[in-house]
Amino acid sequence: MQMIWSLLLASYLIGSIPTALIVGKLFFGVDIRELGSKNPGATNTMRVLGKKSALFVLFIDLSKGAAAAYLPIYFQLDAEPLYFGLLAVVGHCFPIFAGFRGGKAIATTAGALLIANLPLLAIAYLCFFLMIFLTKYVFIGSISVGLSMLAYAIISPKLELELIFLVFSLFLLYLHRSNIRNFILGIEPKINDKNLANDRIPPKNGGFKM
Repeated sequence: MQMIWSLLLASYLIGSIPTALIVGKLFFGVDIRELGSKNPGATNTMRVLGKKSALFVLFIDLSKGAAAAYLPIYFQLDAEPLYFGLLAVVGHCFPIFAGFRGGKAIATTAGALLIANLPLLAIAYLCFFLMIFLTKYVFIGSISVGLSMLAYAIISPKLELELIFLVFSLFLLYLHRSNIRNFILGIEPKINDKNLANDRIPPKNGGFKM
């Protein structure tokens, strides 16, 4: 039992690595939480720091969820990998290494599902991209991830995680509360809004190199 609690803590700490914040400060000299949508995730990284930075942030944030979900498998524990992955998601959203000001869960959740449940990954992120395609709002796609996971758990006779996914869906609504407010006010930008290009900043000292 002690091993399980230790690995749950490790999962949170893995998730707490503030990838976008590190990239912004090291290569651009900025705090990305003060620019664009103010969210330190891959979407805002692309908006503010560019595609190369965004791809790096996306890969690392995915890896955080995957690494955490793989911990109980690696140590051969009789425990649901998704719990560990979701602890990494909590760490990503409320990182102890960045004043508990983190991202909005989507990339790290995908990484966790990549290890814990591939069918659920496919369903959740098909909904994610479909909703973005239909509405042109990223936050609606993000919220649909939680709702599709909840629907899958309700329908599936083998996945008894309805309460976890209900809490996760409410968690996503809370994380996107500013987007919901902006949407109601009519000021939430769509993904194809040309004005988003104005948020792009140049790199310092030769730029971001992978």
